[in-house]
Amino acid sequence: MAEEAMFDFIHMEAVSYVFQGGEKLAEDEAVSKLEHMGFATGYRLVERLTRESGRYKDELDIMKYICKDLWVTVYKKQIDNLRTNHQGVYVLHDNRFRFLSHMATGKQYLQYAPRYLAFTCGLVRGCLANLGVTCVVTAEVTQLPACKFQIQVQRG
Repeated sequence: MAEEAMFDFIHMEAVSYVFQGGEKLAEDEAVSKLEHMGFATGYRLVERLTRESGRYKDELDIMKYICKDLWVTVYKKQIDNLRTNHQGVYVLHDNRFRFLSHMATGKQYLQYAPRYLAFTCGLVRGCLANLGVTCVVTAEVTQLPACKFQIQVQRG
């Protein structure tokens, strides 16, 4: 329980520092910086987590790994729903995303949600990059604390 609180606190402080601290960055630059932090973390983390496991046979198995094992390791719960069109687009639904669950429910703070999702977008992209999947990860929030992460696999 203590490590969960520390992780939440470090994330909140990283967001606060990037948006209000030291150098004054534009919104897009700050989100990009958080996404890059997440990418570096995810790239290293998945290397450590998959050290003992075998190779994944296809893209869908890798996505299942992200939804089950990785999400449980980082966020202490599985993704609530995984959808795909079998053409390189995957949508991960989290009905109670950890970094948004402390915000008030409703639409009042929707404008601030991308700040708290950028790190996770980078984390997922970094994990997938290390597993050999080049992709673009975006997040969408329509109602707090639920969110969707869309993964668009880059082929070719």
